[in-house]
Order: sequence, then C-alpha cells, then structure tokens
Amino acid sequence: MNAISRMLDNAARDAGRPPPRLLAVSKTQPAAAVAALAALGQCAFGENYVQEAAAKQAELGRASPVSAGQEAPAGLEWHLIGHLQSNKAREAAALFDWVQTVDRAKLVAALARHRDPARGPLNVLVQVNIDDEASKHGCRPDEVEALAAAIAGEPMLRLRGLMVIPTPHDDPELGRPAFRRSRALFDALREHHPGVDTLSMGMSSDAAIAIAEGATMVRIGTALFGSRPAPPAAPSYTGR
Repeated sequence: MNAISRMLDNAARDAGRPPPRLLAVSKTQPAAAVAALAALGQCAFGENYVQEAAAKQAELGRASPVSAGQEAPAGLEWHLIGHLQSNKAREAAALFDWVQTVDRAKLVAALARHRDPARGPLNVLVQVNIDDEASKHGCRPDEVEALAAAIAGEPMLRLRGLMVIPTPHDDPELGRPAFRRSRALFDALREHHPGVDTLSMGMSSDAAIAIAEGATMVRIGTALFGSRPAPPAAPSYTGR
C-alpha cells in the first residue's frame, strides 16, 4: 500500500501535477482483502458487479445492503466501475457512492429515479470509449456533452467527470495519445460544468503515464492485491 502511494506521488511530482486519488479495484477479491487494505487507510474501492459488491458490503458489516439511508461500513466509499445494465440501476443507486460507467441517457434517468434522497446525490462519471473499440462500453467523445447535461439536470446525481479505459498495449507509452485526448475532453467538459473535478484513467500497468497526462484518479488492482483469483474451472463432461 505504501509503495503504491509513493509511486503515485512520485509520478505526480515528476509530472508537476497534484497526486491522484487511489481507487483500489477489489473486484473478485474477498471481503477480508478489502478489510485488510481499509485497515491501512484505503477508503475507496471499485467493483465490477452489483451483486458481488452487495455480498461484500454485507460481509463487511452492512446488515441490509440495499436499505435506504445506510452508509457503507467503516466509512468505505464504493465505486461501480463495471458496465451497468438498466435493470440493476435500483440496486446500484442504493449500494454505491459513485457510478463511473454511465454511458447512456436511459441509465441517467434510472439512477436518478432510484437514488434515495437520504443518501444525497450519487456521484457520476461519464464513461467514454476513447479509442472507439467495438468490444468496450462507453459513449463516443462527441456524445459527452449531451450526456453530461442530462446528468447535471438531475438533482439526485452529481456530475463529477469522465472515466476512460484506453486500449491496452504491451508498451504503455503507446497509450499516451489516448490519455492526452481524454484530458482534453475533460478540460472541455469543465468549461461548461465547473463542478467537474475527476478524470478516472490509468491502471496498474500504465498509471504513471496516465498521471503525467492529467489523471486525477487511478484504478489500481493487481499492484495492490496481486493477481486476481482464477475463476473455477467448468466441470468436465464424463458422459454419465
């Protein structure tokens, strides 16, 4: 944990930028691993799946994960960083403090409708498919402003900025142009929405370059937790 924090601080100092927030990507990790990292001072955790997050929060102490008005245990802050289906918006609005993957107007309306006013506005990032990859979710760069305006118009949502997942490369330096385009898009968004303050980009393999290009939040999993547990093998068919 301390080594990662030093790495992020050093990358920010070398780039002449403020240190980014660290989001610990805890997807597929057990609740005990989250608790161990929280004991070291980490408070923000990222999950890919609504149901996995619900189970983890319950194990960590929230008696009823989707009950209105309840906060995450021990002051933890939960971010949804995986694709969100509209039919999971009710649970996501109750479970998470941030949703980083809003990429369509239908999702904006659903999250706003289901957010409990007792929790306060849900922090939202617009997910942008910055490299126009067919295999990835996210809106096009030219759709950002309309989607941001829809979010900003919902009292129960708080527009915070953008999230991007550029194409991965064996040489992280090759991802720099995508990070640079993302920062330019972020700066343009802030001109129309002064409250925007978060550009979530960069992971374990390319965090230093993302920070140099202006990330304000990096999503780190492997470097914090180690390799993710392998999924269970499918049972083999024996013919019986």
